[in-house]
Formats: sequence, C-alpha cells, structure tokens
Amino acid sequence: MEFNKLETSRLILRPVEDDFEDFLYYRSNPDVARYQYWEPFMPDQALDYIKKYRYSKPGNQGEWFQLGIVNKETNRLIGDCALKLDEFEPRNAEVGCNLSCDYQKRGIATEAFYCVFDYAFFELEVHRISAITDCENIASIKLLERLNMRREAHFVKNVWFKGNWGSEYSYAILEEEWFNINRSLSQY
Repeated sequence: MEFNKLETSRLILRPVEDDFEDFLYYRSNPDVARYQYWEPFMPDQALDYIKKYRYSKPGNQGEWFQLGIVNKETNRLIGDCALKLDEFEPRNAEVGCNLSCDYQKRGIATEAFYCVFDYAFFELEVHRISAITDCENIASIKLLERLNMRREAHFVKNVWFKGNWGSEYSYAILEEEWFNINRSLSQY
C-alpha cells in the first residue's frame, strides 16, 4: 500500500527518515522511556531503528507502521506514533506513541492519534483499535480516555518491566464507536 503522509492543522505524520538528531533527542530521554519497554536510546540504536522502520508500510499484518510526528511550524520531528495490524486478524489494530517532553501537554498526541484513527478506520478499514498502557502512566491514560477509548481490562502485575512486576490497562474503540462519538467533532 502506497503511503505519503497524513496532516493536521499543526502536524505532519510521515515516515521517520533523516531525523536522526531529533529522534535521538527524545528517544534518549529517560522521561520518554519511563513507561516504554525500551531503555533510553543510544545513537547506534536510534540509527538501527530509523533504518528498520524508514520504509515501513501500512497494512502489513503483524508489523508496526511507524510515523514520525513533525511540527509544521518548525519542520522538526517531535515524536512518533505507530499502528500495527494484528497478525491473524488484520481488521484489529494496536497503536502506540512517544512524544518529546518539550511538546507534551499541548494536545499533540491527541491530534496525532485522531488523524491515525481516522486513517486506520476509513482508509485501512480497521474494525477495532486497541492500546496498552502502564497503570502508572497517568498522561497516557488521560490521552486514551480523551480519545473516548474504553478501558477493557486491568492486568495486575502481568509483565516483568524494568526490574519489577508491572500492571497494565487495555483500552479499545470500535470503528462505529469512533464514528458516532467523533462525527460531530471538527477534524484537526
């Protein structure tokens, strides 16, 4: 499937390409990595990651499709989000997001996900989008709830995470729920 970019009023969502310095800047930050399964990136990890996902395409079952979040005003990479179609049921998808601390609490992740959800539901014909978040990640919980996702599960100490047992919440929204909830909202 051919993909170029997605746009909102403030953002461009496109593959991470020649964004090494910006990518490393936020991916090496311990605050950004705090609730992620990865540790802060080192330069070689950032290069490998960009090489691996630079040509990712939407619609490949079981593979993450990585999108860089670019600030239109500065033309700088400020984060990334990802979408993965389920390996066995491609109408189910999972999403994730990382955002530079410099741009958090500004509605950027909400705006990016709004665009990604519209793309997934209306272009890829996804039926259901899910997300997993650490129970202590209050910002992520608020984001998923702002998107009108439903908390479907609370997994208690289900994952060995950075030296401790961690608990997670599972959220989801169906295509018809997204359409009904958001059809009256103005798009970004």
